[in-house]
Amino acid sequence: MAKINRRFIDKHWMVFLVRGALATLFGCFALFGGMANIENAIAMISVFLLFVGIIDAVGALYCSTKKHGWINAIIDALVDVIAALAMLFFAKDDLANTVVILSVYTIVSGIIDIFHGFLSTVDPTDRFIRILAGICGCVIGAVILNAGGFEITTFIRFFGAYMLIVGVTSLIYGVHNRTQDIEDKIARKQARKSHKKSR
Repeated sequence: MAKINRRFIDKHWMVFLVRGALATLFGCFALFGGMANIENAIAMISVFLLFVGIIDAVGALYCSTKKHGWINAIIDALVDVIAALAMLFFAKDDLANTVVILSVYTIVSGIIDIFHGFLSTVDPTDRFIRILAGICGCVIGAVILNAGGFEITTFIRFFGAYMLIVGVTSLIYGVHNRTQDIEDKIARKQARKSHKKSR
């Protein structure tokens, strides 16, 4: 059973690469781009989360064709989309609401990553990456929630730092799984050749 799970995870590495690249770009922009205007910051974060939700939904669609793991991908997509809509309709130009939504999203995403790491991932490297990203999410989410009195740029940078962590870990996860996928294909080809020779 563990082998089937590992093969499934390996074969949808492209979702992690795309998600990781997007999160890394946004994280860098949030950290160094200087989104000082709260309205622009909220709009950009909402659009970013919607894009991430779409990517996760595509991952869920792929998972559903393999009949394994699609519930996890759907949960990821729903969390992203709900956070994006909350930013659009409830944050507006209210700094307090923005902080609460960002912190809750970051903590929930972190908990989901930890859950995936412990229960959904069979490869030790993948497990470590997901759990590390999850712990960082919970810590940064708590920092955002309890860092009262800061300006909007500070909160955006905290969130950008988390997105940078998510992006880098997703890229590592995707590259690692791509390598495993290639190795798995080579091993299966060799096994078929050996089977033909033994006949």
